[in-house]
Amino acid sequence: MNSTVSFPILLERFFTQRLMQQRRASPHTIDSYRDSFRLLLRFAQARLGKLPTQLAFEQIDAPMIAAFLDDLQTTRGSAARSRNLRLTAIRSFFRYAAFEAPTHSAQIQRVLAIPNQQCTRALVGFLLKPEIDALLAAPDARSWFGRRDHAFLLLAVQTGLRLSELTALRRDSVFLGTGAHLRVVGKGRKERVTPLTKHTQAVLHAWLREIGNSNEAILLPSARGTRLSADGVQYLLSKHLATARKRCASLQKKRVTPHVLRHTTAMELLQAGVDRAVIALWLGHESVETTQIYLDANLALKEQALAKIMPSHIRLGRYRPDDRLMAFLEAL
Repeated sequence: MNSTVSFPILLERFFTQRLMQQRRASPHTIDSYRDSFRLLLRFAQARLGKLPTQLAFEQIDAPMIAAFLDDLQTTRGSAARSRNLRLTAIRSFFRYAAFEAPTHSAQIQRVLAIPNQQCTRALVGFLLKPEIDALLAAPDARSWFGRRDHAFLLLAVQTGLRLSELTALRRDSVFLGTGAHLRVVGKGRKERVTPLTKHTQAVLHAWLREIGNSNEAILLPSARGTRLSADGVQYLLSKHLATARKRCASLQKKRVTPHVLRHTTAMELLQAGVDRAVIALWLGHESVETTQIYLDANLALKEQALAKIMPSHIRLGRYRPDDRLMAFLEAL
């Protein structure tokens, strides 16, 4: 391409050709990258006074992107992890642009050189058994929405599926009876099956009578029969948390998100003595090492280790051999 690169066309090709056709990226990845560029283009429009379709490639340079990343944290209050996620999307586009717009290689290299920001890895949050019970009891079983929300929360806690995996479940994802399980296509387009408890089977068996008979029907739909959005899930979770907090005081001090329910599944499995490799398979982790975060957060396992250590108030003395005469008599 020449020096008059059309930024809008290049960005469209990045999504339609690079991500969708060549890489066959997952809908979750495409949504994440799309949201990143929405934020970037709005920032550039406010800064330059130009509509996104009027932007030139040269204007989306390293200083512009660095200012955008700073604005995410100062104005929007984004954490370092969210800032790095947006930068990942931008880097992916500029690596694509390196082949499509080689005359801008200097600008591209400066953008690619923007470093990730170091962030503190906090311990994962999870719910305890009384908190789980309070949350599952919160939806009103007398209404359609209450029964849907109960099924949603129960599946989230029992299966540990990601939010995108839960909202994408269809009727034909559910297999009841002997060997009951869910079949999902997760991150990286990896297919896996997750077993269901008898209680979850019973709830789903009743719930399937309330949705469409088509195999394509969304298992946990919105009022319009479509997939629940992330905002919709957060709304229903916040609504039932408010009710659950009245019954369980410890929930008032916890920030609960859909991903915390996934962490709860992992901690339940870990405390039940399930091997880390099995937990990684259950959650669809790429590596067993990913489950290390649950070991770090599991205080019960650390307390068990502490109980095996000699109490600190016991003083250790020096070894003194028995008297030779007493030893002789005891050996007889």
